Amino acid sequence: IVPADLVLWRAACEQANTPTQQEPAKDIASVKRIEQLERELRRKEKALAETAALLVLRKKANAIWGKGEDE
Repeated sequence: IVPADLVLWRAACEQANTPTQQEPAKDIASVKRIEQLERELRRKEKALAETAALLVLRKKANAIWGKGEDE
């Protein structure tokens, strides 16, 4: 290992560790995308919970009164 190589490697490492101007924009876009996906997931989870509740109610109603005419 030559001292000149160490200087070059150190400079390369320091340059690689400094944030670029594009990174904050990427971070903001990533955060917005994550928030959008989380909102969509919450909406779908609510819809799934509602559907499950309706299915349970239908099963209970069928158990009490028998199958309805619409089925």
